Amino acid sequence: MPWSAEAEAGVLGALMLDSACWDRVGDILSAEQFFADHNRRIFNAIGAMVLSVKPVDIITVHEHLQTSGQGEGIDLMMLNEISQSVSSLHAVRRHAEIVAERALMRGLLAAADDVREIAVTAGSPVVERLDKAQARLQELQVHRRRSMPVPVSEMMVGFLDHLSDLSEGRVDPGIPTRIPTLDRMLGGGLMAGKQIVLAARPSIGKSSLAEQICINLAKDGHAAAFLSQEMTNGELLQRAIANAGRIDLGRLITGKLQDHEWERVTEAVELMNTLPLHFDDQPALSLMDIAAKARMLKRQRNIKLLVIDYLQLCASTRSDRSRHHEIEEISRGTKALSKQLGITILLLSQLSREVEKRTSGRPQLSDLKESGAIEEDADVVMLLSRNTKRQDGSQLICCDVPKNRQGRTGEVALHFEGDVQCWSQSTEPLEFKKPPSRHYTEEA
Repeated sequence: MPWSAEAEAGVLGALMLDSACWDRVGDILSAEQFFADHNRRIFNAIGAMVLSVKPVDIITVHEHLQTSGQGEGIDLMMLNEISQSVSSLHAVRRHAEIVAERALMRGLLAAADDVREIAVTAGSPVVERLDKAQARLQELQVHRRRSMPVPVSEMMVGFLDHLSDLSEGRVDPGIPTRIPTLDRMLGGGLMAGKQIVLAARPSIGKSSLAEQICINLAKDGHAAAFLSQEMTNGELLQRAIANAGRIDLGRLITGKLQDHEWERVTEAVELMNTLPLHFDDQPALSLMDIAAKARMLKRQRNIKLLVIDYLQLCASTRSDRSRHHEIEEISRGTKALSKQLGITILLLSQLSREVEKRTSGRPQLSDLKESGAIEEDADVVMLLSRNTKRQDGSQLICCDVPKNRQGRTGEVALHFEGDVQCWSQSTEPLEFKKPPSRHYTEEA
């Protein structure tokens, strides 16, 4: 197995000679990256002592190992030999990098063995085996170098340059959704590294609105992807064609098109061929599935927006956890993914039945189904509810924004034409039903 006894000893020896070296290696090393078991235990002991602001040398490290029950096979002679092997304290960073590189190589070899085992195991489709292999390799990302705090003074130049670019119009504060009021509430549109939760009861139109936003971004040249666990790629495409050509979806599904609609289909198909829009209909996505697809789409297509439809349909990789914890794991994971990749994640979610018990019909943050982590992890929460249904079949939808970390909250009136799957901002006022008044009588 690839490892460097000299590099491991060089790191540990430097730390015992000068514990200040911890600040130079602590961001790239963990105990698990050391190959030799006794070196892992020594590194853990030094780390515990540094964090407790205790003096570190071969005697104190030996004492700590003995009192913590981790000193088996480690004596003062071994610790002294390790400290004597240090050639230079200035090289400790490079020695730490060597230890981390060797650990990653061992991880890659182990993953390769697992991938081979997955490949030759019969009884599952090849595509499924490929997904498992990709997920196994993806686990190696845990060995990424951790970031370190940056002084505010070093951030000032970049901040002023960005502010100047915004002022001069060289960059946009966000990517517009083409819904003006919503864009203003979001500070200019969709922001990189943010997670937006779009929630509603079934059949309100959250999937349709999310697809509309994807199409709007793609029309402006920004790549977007829609991961649907509910609809097939064909159904997503039908909706997109209906939207782009303003064609009745029902007739598009049955093929009973009117003469003038065939020309619109041709125009819509030509438009869709030019858009950087991507659909995926794999069901029961796990967090690892989502991460693998997102990283691939970011690397190959430079996507700006990833839609996940919807959270409650996602699968967990562990069967020993409650559904609450599974939803929390996925919500936290997608939030971290949005920051790592610098994209916006639009996470669709169901609302509980409590909404239907209210006279007003307006959802609240507490209605987010199955986990409070959905609200906690979201930078923005948008809740949809039907406000008015017109005779022509179109609807006035209320988009309530009760949470917005870096913007304002409020309501946006949306016009939804379900027959052609088109959304736009409405100028009509929203009307909300008031709960019935209660009269109390004082008994004698």
